[in-house]
Order: sequence, then structure tokens, then C-alpha cells
Amino acid sequence: MPNPALTIEEQHHVDTGPWFSKLSPGLRGAILARAVVRRLPDGASLASRGTIAEDWCGVAKGAVRISSVSLSGKQIALTYCEPGVWFGDIALFDGLPRTHDADAHGETTLLTVRKADFKHLLSQHTELYEALLRLNCRRLRLMFDVIEDLNTKPLASRLAKQILLLARSYGIAQGEEIRIGLQLAQEDMAQLLGASRQRVNQELKGFERDGAVRVEPTRLVVLSREKLMAIAER
Repeated sequence: MPNPALTIEEQHHVDTGPWFSKLSPGLRGAILARAVVRRLPDGASLASRGTIAEDWCGVAKGAVRISSVSLSGKQIALTYCEPGVWFGDIALFDGLPRTHDADAHGETTLLTVRKADFKHLLSQHTELYEALLRLNCRRLRLMFDVIEDLNTKPLASRLAKQILLLARSYGIAQGEEIRIGLQLAQEDMAQLLGASRQRVNQELKGFERDGAVRVEPTRLVVLSREKLMAIAER
């Protein structure tokens, strides 16, 4: 059951999301029937740390930047929710305040389900409980992978892996090249990896010399997935 307020491309992103696409047609239709479309400009605030959660959200276009604030007051990006990703359910489940800030990164379209409608969906569809449990198990596994990589892999391997993930989520094929559509500065990339911008810049220059990527202002172009995979597996 498509949402008429979404564009064809946005609806496609929602329908083919790795989690949403595995739900039964009845549950997918029930969620879409209760979802409201929100279009946000770049930088618009969606949620703030410490506030009470009121919505469950799915990304249909753009990205949502999940961030925290360091002791020095600097905003630190932790991850970016891509099209097809749903988030916000944890705070609705436990009733505790939001743990992080969430802002639109680029022009972003969201499907938002109000807390009351989310609770109603849970009461009517036991399948949703099981699906969200699987979703959160996957999040936990990914978190452990990130912690393991941070403690066991060199920066070059982690950077190559991050670029491959971005290419999979935001890659635009142009001949043999893959242009990453998500606009990220090197500082943003460094924050995702827990490294300095200078070190990330050095590694990217090495990737360029090896013919793995081409660095453009706020953009990355993948020239060889095979070379990036070899670096990531070191």
C-alpha cells in the first residue's frame, strides 16, 4: 500500500529497505497507513538528546545524522541513517529520553509514525515485535563489529570498509566508477572512524595513489572496489 505523498523513488527506497521489505504485506500496509511524510531541509533538527521520543521514523530520501556532543562542546557524528532505515523505536520501547541528537543531512524525506500509532501497531501485529527484536539484534551485532574493528584494525582498513559501506548505500554507478552521493567532508569521515581529519586525509591520499578512490571536494569516487576490499581485509 504505497503512500501517495512519497515520490516513486522515495517509495522504492522504503519498499526495498532490508528490514521493511521482509515484513508481511499486511504489516507494511498498516505502517504506511499510519505514517506521515515529513520533508526536512539540510541541517533541520529532528530530535535532541534528553528529549522524550514522540515518533518512530523511516528514511525515504537523504540521510539522518546521529550525533553526540563531546566534553568540549563539539558535535561528533556517530552514524548516518540511510534511505530504507527505520530508527527511534528504542526510546519508544523503554520510555527513556533520547540518547543522541538527530538532524537532516542534505534534503531529507522521512516517514514518521506517532508514538500512539506505534503502540497501536504493536498491539495489533505481534509480527512487529519479532521484527523489531531482529532489527535490534542486528544493530547490536553491528555495534560489536565496530568496537572490534576499532580495537583490532588499522585506520586504513576501517576507512576502506567505511567507504565500501557508503558506496553500497549511496553509490551512483558512472561507468566503472561509483560516485558516493552522500556529501561528507573529511572531518565527518574522521568522526565516524574516531580519528583525526589529518590522518584520514593521509590515508585517502594513499588510496588515491593506489588507484582505489578519487577524492573530490565533499565527495568520494570509488575507482576500484577490489582494491578497497583488499585494504579492508588487511
